[in-house]
Amino acid sequence: MAIFVHDNELQFHLQSKSASYVFQVLPSGYVNHLYYGKRLRDHDLSWLTNRVERASFSPNPVNEDRTISLDTLPQELPVYGTSDFRHPAVQIRQHNGSTITEFTYKGYRIVKGKPALEGLPSTYVEQEDEAVTLYVELQDQVAGVEIELAYTVFEPYDAITRSMKISNTGQASVEILRALSAAVDFPHAQFDWLQLSGAWTRERDMFRRPLTPGTVSVESRRGASGHQQNPFAALMAPGTDEDHGEVYGFSLVYSGSFVAQAEVDQFGTTRLSAGINPFDFGWQLPAGASFQTPEVVMVYTDKGLSGMSHTYHRLYRERLARGKFRDEVRPVLVNNWEATYFQFNAEKIESIATAGKELGIELFVLDDGWFGHRDNDDSSLGDWVVDFNKLPNGLDDLVNRITSQGMGFGLWFEPEMISPDSDLYREHPDWCLHVPDRRRTQGRQQLVLDFSRQDVRDEIVRMMTAILGSAPITYVKWDMNRNMTEIGSALLKPENQRETAHRYMLGLYEVMERVTTSFPDILFESCSGGGGRFDPGMLYYMPQTWTSDNTDAVSRLRIQYGTSLVYPVSSMGSHVSAVPNHQVGRSTSLQTRGLVAMSGNFGYELDLTHFTEDERQIVRDQVSLYKEIRGLVQFGTFHRLVSPFEGQGREAAWMFVAADESEAIVFYFRVLAEPNSPLRRLKLKGLDPQADYSIEGAEGIRGGDALMYGGISVGLPLGDYHSEFYRLKRV
Repeated sequence: MAIFVHDNELQFHLQSKSASYVFQVLPSGYVNHLYYGKRLRDHDLSWLTNRVERASFSPNPVNEDRTISLDTLPQELPVYGTSDFRHPAVQIRQHNGSTITEFTYKGYRIVKGKPALEGLPSTYVEQEDEAVTLYVELQDQVAGVEIELAYTVFEPYDAITRSMKISNTGQASVEILRALSAAVDFPHAQFDWLQLSGAWTRERDMFRRPLTPGTVSVESRRGASGHQQNPFAALMAPGTDEDHGEVYGFSLVYSGSFVAQAEVDQFGTTRLSAGINPFDFGWQLPAGASFQTPEVVMVYTDKGLSGMSHTYHRLYRERLARGKFRDEVRPVLVNNWEATYFQFNAEKIESIATAGKELGIELFVLDDGWFGHRDNDDSSLGDWVVDFNKLPNGLDDLVNRITSQGMGFGLWFEPEMISPDSDLYREHPDWCLHVPDRRRTQGRQQLVLDFSRQDVRDEIVRMMTAILGSAPITYVKWDMNRNMTEIGSALLKPENQRETAHRYMLGLYEVMERVTTSFPDILFESCSGGGGRFDPGMLYYMPQTWTSDNTDAVSRLRIQYGTSLVYPVSSMGSHVSAVPNHQVGRSTSLQTRGLVAMSGNFGYELDLTHFTEDERQIVRDQVSLYKEIRGLVQFGTFHRLVSPFEGQGREAAWMFVAADESEAIVFYFRVLAEPNSPLRRLKLKGLDPQADYSIEGAEGIRGGDALMYGGISVGLPLGDYHSEFYRLKRV
């Protein structure tokens, strides 16, 4: 049993494998948060609430108990207007213009398993006994609104999810102004805050700082989760490192504008909240209607950042990603984008594919430029028909020529965009997001289709279905290359315009559901200029994401290391590209580029026909090696060993260990050579300390304990951008 309810005290105790989450209903009807942290035995924990009367600036809504002020009470559903001055989770405008609400307890129910969230991606169960869900019902009788808080405990996966549904049970319409998915009140502020931030080609750098009074937040107002901030935040005990210390992780399963924030109040307590960004958001809720928020996945561990990451990796790999390819090794591919950009024909594409087949590559991916009249990025998005100038015999002919060699064939789409220079735009100029009498701001010479409209969604699904059904296509790269401006819809009423961005996300999720379920044998990879929408919402529909448009091996050390904080390696696309690198101009060895790319879903993004014979042999060996180790890379336990965010970024290392600890692979990277440098011993992780291991290429047998606690020696390289690879097997 993962949820214990003490009906006499109305106390609820949620237990995952490592954590307890406890709250209680007070006689006043307020739901009082009691505890979140290391797992406790189930008994009465009411005494964990410590209340005192404060000054009149913290008003008392319960006259008979002046120790209760919502300004100081830890709550499960904080709202504004009746004595809580901190950030609320909910704000609702009622028919009289008031935004004051006060929700009190109505009842609860418990169900086995985890019901799906209507219209939204979420974690799931395959068997009912994998999870249990608690629904707590609250009501504001004056506003005529009820809120159902949902808590799912994945006891074997060691995670708790939270979301809520807002229902209008009154007679008049109301407007939701703020609907965050979760808020957790902590009794102190002795935390470090951790976030993943960056920019296009520089995604998911790790930033850490101590909390101070006030609010720290990460957010997106872009209509997408974005390159700049990731929908994730963590609170950490001071001194926490990779393997030790308490960490609370909060990951939002949503791909649109979001906010995650921590507020430290005057009494040194912390409120962590996350959900849809209330900036420029509003939702009309007519009588009888409901609104569902996305879910937040909460992870607690006392085993440092690696403990948190391992929980997210397993849960997201096994119970967020779906479909045939969730549990299958991913093919080694070659993508033509950096090889040809828009300038190609059928013969050139076939020559790259043929060269790839000779090197053992399994899949060719045709990127941007195969449709409409797409010779540059000025036109044709929305015209998903084959360009017969480039492919005179059609797409099916090219696909058959490549698949006849025994290779799979993949195709690039950007379904959410429209070019002003396109037949679709000329026929339907109102199908893009726009506001009357305002400029239609372009990015990359394109506009955003209005996926809040059913007619737009249906037409995109029709065109994609026609293409995907016309040939034996086994892979799709789904791209999105700009964020929203002039956010408005021609079909929505004035009072509904602030719903557009979220309706877009619901529409996008519908399109992805329809397309991916219609083609279950296609491996879908999401992309947004690389990692601009690397979030849990995308992983629900597509089991992998193009990690970054930056393919430079040194840059990828930070990008892939930071991404691994939350996301499993099986979700990361990683390719070898040409040098000098097209994004940063750096030249690294083919070996180093290969080892970095092999630390993800492996592929190449260059012109294979330009290789020398020596380079061809290196690639042939890389492909062969990856086929041997990819099961371990994609589904093994990932351990971070050396951080590229520390020590001036001179080195990085990580490793993968089999579930039964029978084998492991280790990757070490030295970015900059250092004269007369100290000798380096690399301490490994995750091995069986009682077992002995052989190391490929080295003489002798080493004990697992010695490898972890003593470490292995790495070389003293001459030259920059050095890499080493170790393969261990239990003997």
